[in-house]
Amino acid sequence: MTHLKLENVTKRYSDVVAVNGVDIDIEEGEFVSLIGPSGCGKSTTLKTISGLTKPSDGLIEIAGRDVTNLPPKDRDIAMVFQNIALFPHMSVRENITFGLRLKNYDSEEIAKRVDEAAEILQIEGMLDRMPDELSGGQRQRVAIGRAIVMDPEVFLMDEPLANLDAKLRVHMRTELQRLQQELGVTTVYVTHDQAEAMTMSDRVAIINSGELQQFAPPLECYNYPTNLFVAGFIGSPSMRFVPGIIEGDSFSGQGIDMNLPLFSDIPVEASAEVTLGVRPEDVYQRDSAPVEETTDPIALQVDVVQPMGNELVVYLRPDDSSFGFDTQSENTEAPASGGNQLLMTTEPNAALEPGQSIEVVLDRQKIHLFDSETGTALVHGVEPPAESISK
Repeated sequence: MTHLKLENVTKRYSDVVAVNGVDIDIEEGEFVSLIGPSGCGKSTTLKTISGLTKPSDGLIEIAGRDVTNLPPKDRDIAMVFQNIALFPHMSVRENITFGLRLKNYDSEEIAKRVDEAAEILQIEGMLDRMPDELSGGQRQRVAIGRAIVMDPEVFLMDEPLANLDAKLRVHMRTELQRLQQELGVTTVYVTHDQAEAMTMSDRVAIINSGELQQFAPPLECYNYPTNLFVAGFIGSPSMRFVPGIIEGDSFSGQGIDMNLPLFSDIPVEASAEVTLGVRPEDVYQRDSAPVEETTDPIALQVDVVQPMGNELVVYLRPDDSSFGFDTQSENTEAPASGGNQLLMTTEPNAALEPGQSIEVVLDRQKIHLFDSETGTALVHGVEPPAESISK
């Protein structure tokens, strides 16, 4: 049975539609992240689940129970916010037990739940401290402990790690994963950080302009994006796009001409306008490509080299100024990520210098084609030409 269900959930504010017809079914024990750009509607969606905001239309069910019009206290949920919001005049123990005391749990049950939560979160020696005596990570654990002791049907987390420094955020991300796996509680997690979403989630719900774009496991969204927006949003550095047209069995774009055998399940016609997408990690120097099926070589110049420690991010530009790669097609639903350059990631010891001329190839099995008008994905991975196969 679906544990948490959103059916056609819509939220309007006057003439602004913040959430538009979102359908999500979350299974029991799943960790699901809501992700998208700022203002896309992910936090509003979470608030409708929590009851802090009432949807204009739609249905919300938790464990098979319609909670659409119930107040937060009757939904059997627990929330962890970006603002930790601990009571400064209460000890850690008093903060954790606050919700239980409001619901008049007996002292024996409260003590049992606090001890269990403290052991899970490794804060047993901090229960008598005050919040100002704790580090940022410790305060966040207390806030999570306050949610754990309620033993809810669903955890709702709204960017709980956003205010932590980068190193602590990575550590707490691992702690949250371990905690969720141990407790097995259905969790909905809002974040703008795709690294959090990709590493922590069973599935991710990618939202843009209030509309659900794709709801699938992280690697499915990465390898098989449903449209230009998802393709450009997931991945860092982001996918680059080349607008062009299909002519016969070939693609002709800005500086790229390649054979594309158009098998019957690609819904494109002759001279159709399409957008080719390629990720930086699927671009290789001609003589060092680790894959067999590649495109014809493309002559480019190294523009900027950015060492990242484990790899180099190489910005490439054409000798011919009329040629360029777009990070945003004319379709307004594709996210902009800056610049009109092809990117390549390569090994950290690659001998590449600005101004150097090189030839690159693209991995055919990792090329994506999108409808330029609608942004919808047409194909992921392009087969090699028949003559290449016969050889």
